[in-house]
Amino acid sequence: ALLACAVAAGCSSPAAPPIQLQRNLLTVDNRTSRDWLDVQIWINQQYRLTVAKIAARSRFTATLDVFVAGFGQRFDVRRQRIDDLRLKAREADGTPVDVRFEPPKAGLTGALEGFGS
Repeated sequence: ALLACAVAAGCSSPAAPPIQLQRNLLTVDNRTSRDWLDVQIWINQQYRLTVAKIAARSRFTATLDVFVAGFGQRFDVRRQRIDDLRLKAREADGTPVDVRFEPPKAGLTGALEGFGS
């Protein structure tokens, strides 16, 4: 039984990060048991998207072209790169929520991440 548990743990994939990017699509996964309120998602500390709430145990998706800078410019994924992506929100009791996107590691390092741990 111990061997079966060890094999199952070794074969399981690591949990997906709470912020994921796939081409022009952003997905935020709130896996917590608490709602996130007054959500602000920032690209490069310049382009922002606001959402009133991301409910507990739910996902929020948006295309990157809905992010807007201060003077109304939209983020253009074909011409701009993402150097920083973060989410700021609060829970109902005022506890801050800060989530930062960590891009996957390239090459062999990324392919082997989580292997053997």
